[in-house]
Amino acid sequence: MHTTHTTLAELATDHPAAARVFLSHGLDFCCKGRRPLSQACAEKGLDPNGILAEIEAMPGSDDDLAAWSTQPVPALIGHILTRYHARLRQDLPALIAMADKVEARHADKPTVPAGLASHLRAMHAAVLDHLAKEETILFPAILSGRGAMCGGPIQVMEAEHTDHGENLARMRALAGDLVLPPEACTTWRALYLGLATLERELMEHIHLENNVLFPRVLMA
Repeated sequence: MHTTHTTLAELATDHPAAARVFLSHGLDFCCKGRRPLSQACAEKGLDPNGILAEIEAMPGSDDDLAAWSTQPVPALIGHILTRYHARLRQDLPALIAMADKVEARHADKPTVPAGLASHLRAMHAAVLDHLAKEETILFPAILSGRGAMCGGPIQVMEAEHTDHGENLARMRALAGDLVLPPEACTTWRALYLGLATLERELMEHIHLENNVLFPRVLMA
């Protein structure tokens, strides 16, 4: 039975609705997922019992993270590649283009997300480098049955995941916590919607690796 002492990672892995609830309250269940719910809520000024009740009350969906906790490792890696790696390669360039357009068109407005496009470019470069390491080194080693010997590469990936989490926090800060000002144009609105999706999917991606895939292969 889950309690407020259960970690965010365990809740996100076991309960279909947990990740959605955590995202709605700004709780980091990927890079900082190994903390108890009580500790994470204390840092945010939230009631852990209320969060737990919200999780229990929310119905599941057809695309829940919890479903992947029991899937075979090859299927999980395939899901990460097609659902998350492919989308990152597709979505980040489009978000950069929209950020460039918004910053140029609304440069005279105090609410403009100045510096966002530059930050997204840095994120894109870091993400592409990270994906390449996983796809050419780590994942092939795991799929060949050598996952238990991949402690070193996994440590590197987890450290880079922490960097990605910090980049997401910086992205949100540059974008005014993703709150649209009244003068936001259609592109601005599409940009912030895309950033919210990027944040959600990158956190899901990191959770599946840090808290599901990596522990399983290291224990094999």
